[in-house]
Amino acid sequence: MTGAPEGDWEVPEAAPPRGASGAAVRAGEDRLPGRPPLVLLAPAAAGLAFLVLPLLGLLVRAPWPTLGTRLMQPQMLDALRLSLVTATLATGLCLLFGVPLAWTLARVRFPGAGLVRALVTVPLVLPPVVGGVALLLVFGRRGLVGGWLDSAFGVTFPFTPAGVVLAQTFVAMPFLVISVEGALRAADPRYEEAAATLGAGRWTVFRRVTLPLVAPGVVAGAVLCWARALGEFGATITFAGNFPGRTQTMPLAVYLALETDPEAAIVLSLVLLAVSVAVLALLRGRWMGGPE
Repeated sequence: MTGAPEGDWEVPEAAPPRGASGAAVRAGEDRLPGRPPLVLLAPAAAGLAFLVLPLLGLLVRAPWPTLGTRLMQPQMLDALRLSLVTATLATGLCLLFGVPLAWTLARVRFPGAGLVRALVTVPLVLPPVVGGVALLLVFGRRGLVGGWLDSAFGVTFPFTPAGVVLAQTFVAMPFLVISVEGALRAADPRYEEAAATLGAGRWTVFRRVTLPLVAPGVVAGAVLCWARALGEFGATITFAGNFPGRTQTMPLAVYLALETDPEAAIVLSLVLLAVSVAVLALLRGRWMGGPE
């Protein structure tokens, strides 16, 4: 029997079984130090305290014994009712215009698509007061569109409940467009192609295939849109004013109550805080894929 000299033998390493690499990574993760460095934990704790302590301050200083009585005051009920109605109407407008806009950005290739996407997201970073001024210049009685609407149809938007809806729609629609566009880009287009191959028209494909595929994204975007509209302040006070019972939403009522009745401002702030926490918990647990 012939072979290489004993010193030349090389024993190959055994190939890891399937899935061993993942197990090795997990084992490596288990061997990570149990104590994170203090240089990271200290600023993390400070950042958490900075975000949480103001919210705890609301809870501690809230007038809990008179909470129900204060919520039943006519001015607060009017602000709450107006906020709920206008935020819902603004969300409806965002769905009406935002879903087609998101579909166009995700499915249609056209020159300047990047610029259009940037313009859609501008209200996210634009100061709300500037948005209110821009709305006045367009939809005001002397605005680019508002002047024509006033002279031709007698329709005016500034300082009316309709103006509140427009202001809320302007600042909230980007949340819906971004959410729906992301869902459309993540959806498998083969289902739409299969439906078209079977003879379905474009509208049928969109209604029966595309919308069900991206329904979680649409719902998540609508909820975010509604919450953003409910908390809108700057554009609303600039474009629609702060008239109790007419254009005074909950954030505006909080601002006004701080000067005359701080406890009422705390009560309204608690309502907005509860809505915000509920929306975030709902989205993270059900539609955003985070741990429940």
